[in-house]
Amino acid sequence: MPVLRSMLFAPGNHARRVEKALSGDADAVILDLEDACPVSEKAATRPRVVEALRRPRTTLGYVRINALSTEYAYGDLLAVVQAGVDGIMLPKVERAHQLRTADWLITQLERERGLRPGCIDLLPLIETGKGFAALEEITRACSRVRRLAFGAGDLTTDLGITWTTGELELVKFRSDLILASRAADLEPSIDLAWIVLNEPKGLQQSIEWGRVLGFQGKLCIHPDHVWAINAAFTPSEAQLANARRIVAAFEDAEQRGSAAINVDGMMIDYPIVHQARRLLDAAQRIRTPTTRS
Repeated sequence: MPVLRSMLFAPGNHARRVEKALSGDADAVILDLEDACPVSEKAATRPRVVEALRRPRTTLGYVRINALSTEYAYGDLLAVVQAGVDGIMLPKVERAHQLRTADWLITQLERERGLRPGCIDLLPLIETGKGFAALEEITRACSRVRRLAFGAGDLTTDLGITWTTGELELVKFRSDLILASRAADLEPSIDLAWIVLNEPKGLQQSIEWGRVLGFQGKLCIHPDHVWAINAAFTPSEAQLANARRIVAAFEDAEQRGSAAINVDGMMIDYPIVHQARRLLDAAQRIRTPTTRS
């Protein structure tokens, strides 16, 4: 699975925005049947998002369905578990049984429709107090879940938190997601979306929080944010060169019976080498945009 640096939302009922998103530079696009899709258009939009994802595109394609607690979720799953759909985002996940239910339904539909078992990713959006309280069970719910995503808009509303531009009030929740994911051997989570469109300084600060706290990428609500997000979550040439130097020097020293060495004034041992190797692996898994048909 490639690193998902940027996951761009597009309202599923807006054909022009869908087309623009799917031809852009985001690592994944999430066509939305939930918050960005009016109630009156939800059912009619289901086949449209599937049709859009079956066309040639340069990005992975996900669909955000409606929460399992709604009357729309079952119909959403019936409609969108189809060839051409790479993944499904499930919003407002609060208990493990919700993911197991979604996983069971997706599995039956994959089998019925001749799809490879497990080919459709299931991405839980953690965005309520109950969801954060149940993180441990959620992360272990089913093998179809590879990573979590953070929904800060609903969480701050649910808990009555004031979402400030500095985002200090969200550090604990970000850290909780990273820790729970690591404890369950999941991939690093996807960070929250920055929702202010005309504040580049705030966007950069939000991106930096996600990067330094260990997220693999970030949700995104506007195409103009994609470039900055991709750049921040892509290792620089200097970082890669340093990682290669660390690994090469350590491997040479290890053959000579040493497991603690000095590289450019920095003490290097196994944890630092593991970190360098992880960086090099992530760089290999960053997608090079190609047209998918």
